[in-house]
Amino acid sequence: MERRRPALADASRLVVKIGSALLVDRTTGSLREEWLTGLAQDVADTRARGAGVILVSSGSIALGRATLGLGTGPLPLEQSQAAAAVGQIGLARAYQTALAPHGITAAQVLVTLEDSEDRRRYLNTRATLETLLGFGVVPIVNENDTIATDEIRFGDNDRLAAQIAVTVGADQLVLLSDVDGFYSANPTEDASARRYEVVEHITAEIEAQAGDAASGLSRGGMKTKLMAAKTATKAGCALAITEGSVHRPLRALQDGANCTWFLTEGDPQTARKRWIASMKPRGEVTVDAGAARALTSGRSLLPAGVTAVSGRFGRGEPVTILGPDGRLGQGLCRYTSAEARAIAGHRSGDIEVILGYPGRAALIHRDDMAL
Repeated sequence: MERRRPALADASRLVVKIGSALLVDRTTGSLREEWLTGLAQDVADTRARGAGVILVSSGSIALGRATLGLGTGPLPLEQSQAAAAVGQIGLARAYQTALAPHGITAAQVLVTLEDSEDRRRYLNTRATLETLLGFGVVPIVNENDTIATDEIRFGDNDRLAAQIAVTVGADQLVLLSDVDGFYSANPTEDASARRYEVVEHITAEIEAQAGDAASGLSRGGMKTKLMAAKTATKAGCALAITEGSVHRPLRALQDGANCTWFLTEGDPQTARKRWIASMKPRGEVTVDAGAARALTSGRSLLPAGVTAVSGRFGRGEPVTILGPDGRLGQGLCRYTSAEARAIAGHRSGDIEVILGYPGRAALIHRDDMAL
């Protein structure tokens, strides 16, 4: 039996990817301010329902190249980086201006795909985004094209959006695009091409049907969107591809606009726990009875409850958690093995004195733990 199409109103944490062709007029190279105003209203409405929102936005190169008079053709790497450096300022200002009337603070977060692959940088990114969401801020995430090398030539914000969705445990990701879904073939070339309403499993046949980029401004094609869908759905995040040029694209999707939903098994938290549990531990952390009880009741592991640390591991690497009666589970430690030994048995308030800097209160956060 076919599963139900997700409802945007059910999202508790939503990531939205905006392509360059939606944000920047391809003829003039200027910002589509009216469209951005409509998107800002959608973001405000989504947040009013209690959902956290992160925007992953292309557009810095497209805006910068217009300012620098670089035309519309392919750019050498150094010119792309220069255009990004100029365009990032305008992009951040545009979102700040659009969201301010709704009482929403915007923050610019520049990352690369490598930031999600390195555990230490992954934890830093995750902590920053979680803190911003906790303050009610809408992070505007963009690939750091001013320093990227391979990413700027081969990367795309579809996959980056999927990585961000995984990082923050989002339950829905929407790719606002210049197409209204995933088709069995390129609809501009094949009149018999059909749009999928729902994709329950990404099969080899589905992968073979992905095409190439259609827009002269965007770098992502259907192949990259499919890669994003695979990343997101494995982590428990449903993904939608929909045509985003309408004035209120998220409202249109909520009201039943054409789209393709890629479904997932389970929820983001379950998928994340499964991922953590599958890692090979680099060390062990032993806790006392009180800490063991706290962990089983859903608490984070504080240094005060740690009685021993063994092994050699870096920050963000997996460790086995042992209690008085044996193995409790596994988690990603927020400190190196040397730091963990130094603060073991001490209160969180003592961390700065011991290490010389104000570290995080938890040795292993409950969200980074699989018991």
